[in-house]
Amino acid sequence: MKILDKYLLKTFLSTFTMVFVILFFIFILQTVWLFIAELAGKDLDFLMILKFLLFAMPRIIPLVLPLSVLLASIMTFGNLAENYEFSAMKSAGISLQRAMRSLIIFISLLSVVSFFFANNVIPYAEYKFINFRTNIAQVKPALAIAEGQFSDVGFYSIKVNKKSGPNGNTLTGITIHKKAVNGEGGKTVIKAKNGELISSEKSNTLQLVLNDGNYYEDIVPKKYEDRSKMPFAKSSFKKYTINIDLSKLNQVDVNDASISNTNNMLNVSELNYTLDSLHKNLKTDIVSFSENINLRNGIHRNTKVIPSIKNKPLPNDLLTLYTNEQKLDILKVAESTVESLIFSINGSNADFEIKQKNINNHILSFYDKFVIAFACFLMFFIGAPLGAIIRKGGLGLPIVFAILIFISFHFINTFGKRISQENGLSPFLGAWMSSFILSPLAVLLTYRATNDIGLINMDVITVPIQKLFQKLFPPSK
Repeated sequence: MKILDKYLLKTFLSTFTMVFVILFFIFILQTVWLFIAELAGKDLDFLMILKFLLFAMPRIIPLVLPLSVLLASIMTFGNLAENYEFSAMKSAGISLQRAMRSLIIFISLLSVVSFFFANNVIPYAEYKFINFRTNIAQVKPALAIAEGQFSDVGFYSIKVNKKSGPNGNTLTGITIHKKAVNGEGGKTVIKAKNGELISSEKSNTLQLVLNDGNYYEDIVPKKYEDRSKMPFAKSSFKKYTINIDLSKLNQVDVNDASISNTNNMLNVSELNYTLDSLHKNLKTDIVSFSENINLRNGIHRNTKVIPSIKNKPLPNDLLTLYTNEQKLDILKVAESTVESLIFSINGSNADFEIKQKNINNHILSFYDKFVIAFACFLMFFIGAPLGAIIRKGGLGLPIVFAILIFISFHFINTFGKRISQENGLSPFLGAWMSSFILSPLAVLLTYRATNDIGLINMDVITVPIQKLFQKLFPPSK
């Protein structure tokens, strides 16, 4: 490796490392802010918080890595151009492409590493991250309940005055409000002197054993006129056990995807296998539904045609073959059949749309593994020539250009995915839309930087204006 390649590679690596660390730290703070409600007031020890952040870190890489490559490229080549080092290179016969050669090799290796990272590390971390959040109450159920405030746990809102014991499972001064299900049910309040939380890692059920307490419930009568009597039930207990379903405890939206959507937890081979199964299941469901519709469609078999015209050609209006009572029965059956078919079609169509969206999400996850690798290339070929053109290093103008370009890339990427999820665009185009739109920009910037053309050729704008003014206001002789 020549001295020039070593110098450029060292300069780029130092800038890239600094930018990557700063941006990574910023995005980690954003992650903490997003999940602060789950971390604060839960008596989580430092090891648990560190584990939480460790599982959340890999998902940040697809955002941080392309932006770091873009900003580092602009800063590196901007510094070289600002300090006239590029002028010295060109005077020695070294072109921009030759100067970028060692960095292109590095970006190629970085793209390969980013693909393997997105294909192996991110799915595993996503799986561990979601399961860690879901099972945190099973490992340490007391973490779901904070002292001195109401905490939502399943269908209950629980407040305790004090927690004690090795894992905080022993509770004192318990007040529980039971939530109404779908707006139904009266107000229920349970108070107990003390209690204990019992859970198992193998079970999704959390047991709350209460001791020495009272149970209060406002009963809602079925008749409206009886509600003014305000019926009320009260009972006391020595021991009372509440079973809480933990499977819905931490169903929090992660990247606008439900926990049941496992597309972010699969690698390329697993996605291929899953997509094949999903396509077969959807096709089987559609064929089965169409066959059932055909079987259900038809005229009521108990209605008989008039025997005297059985062997004659049928008239254009088949209803003339029946009596008025038979006509009424046929029309009622037809109306009921049509309504039933419409209801069945609408319900099945909604189900098919959900399954198709799930397939689209898996396809998008498949292409995302490759998009992150190509994004590193794309951002480098945008940033390097852009830095050489603007001839500004440091953290001023390069950050402005980097943010504008990356926001455009991220917005187009998100927009394309949203449309693809709703079947408005093929998942392939949705995943690659940002790359397709910004690739011509990379080619244009590389061409202009290679030929020493500025970012904007002002002569294209000013010359026609000058000619127009000369025609309108010719110089006096």
